[in-house]
Amino acid sequence: MLSRNVSASGRVDLSVQVGALRLPNPIVAASGTFGYGLEFAHLLDLNRIGGFVTKGISQEPIEGAPSPRLCDTPSGMLNAVGLQNVGVEAFVTTKLPLLRKYNTNVIVNVFGYCLEEYVSVIQRLEDADGIAAYELNISCPNVKKGGMQFGSNPALVEEVVRAARSVAVKRPLWVKLMPLVTDIGLIARTAEAAGADALTVANTYPAMAVDYRTGKSKLGNLTGGLSGPAIRPITIRLVWEATKAVKIPIVALGGIETVDDILEYLSVGAAAVQVGTASFTDPGISEGLSGKLLRAMNEANVLTISELKEKIAVKIG
Repeated sequence: MLSRNVSASGRVDLSVQVGALRLPNPIVAASGTFGYGLEFAHLLDLNRIGGFVTKGISQEPIEGAPSPRLCDTPSGMLNAVGLQNVGVEAFVTTKLPLLRKYNTNVIVNVFGYCLEEYVSVIQRLEDADGIAAYELNISCPNVKKGGMQFGSNPALVEEVVRAARSVAVKRPLWVKLMPLVTDIGLIARTAEAAGADALTVANTYPAMAVDYRTGKSKLGNLTGGLSGPAIRPITIRLVWEATKAVKIPIVALGGIETVDDILEYLSVGAAAVQVGTASFTDPGISEGLSGKLLRAMNEANVLTISELKEKIAVKIG
């Protein structure tokens, strides 16, 4: 996929390595906030971002949650989209052919409600061209085991990641972790041992908002996922703990709006970042931040992201 190595010429090189996947810069648009990528193609240059993660793709189409699906909160947002998507077959036949004309990293978010669904989706994607990596969403309830979320239990994490790894032969496998777990380090190590090539830390936080006047939820669902700047300090801690627990790369996600936010995540060990909620207010932010990161590196007098990370690495732990 994309690669721009310019440091040998004395110019700043924004590229980063996330396992086997090389990104032209460390800024990736996050799943659930960037559609299938095609919706944003007229709002920014898809060729100039590190890549993007599609909305979650399931075995069969899903209509999603009732409206309203979004709700503003102090320094953040609640969402309850309900994993709406066209299903893997329609994604492969109608979305991927259009995406292949762009020179960008397409990372497909995969989810299921049982082990077999995860496997089935990846098997279908393995036959398709134009995909750089998979991102496994393990925040879904396992309907065969009483609704317990895959990502909350180390045994289930091991089971689903190992099953996905067994069929994900052609491409890297990223695993997107849940934030509300007792020990993020244990979950991270479990995913690594089961075959994950990288970890995305972390998904949204379960939350709710109600209108006391009506006695109803402000969302169509009772609860939703909290994202935005309000969660960033919590997620930074999770990223720091995960980097101490595993050797595979961590892709940080949570409340990024500025270059300083990116630098903070890089300083605690993240290999790359994902921008999510901010895309709702500024659809071109992923592209814009790469230019600002370039300026920040010039000001720091460094040529590569590795040099930058060495310069700003936190002296704790």
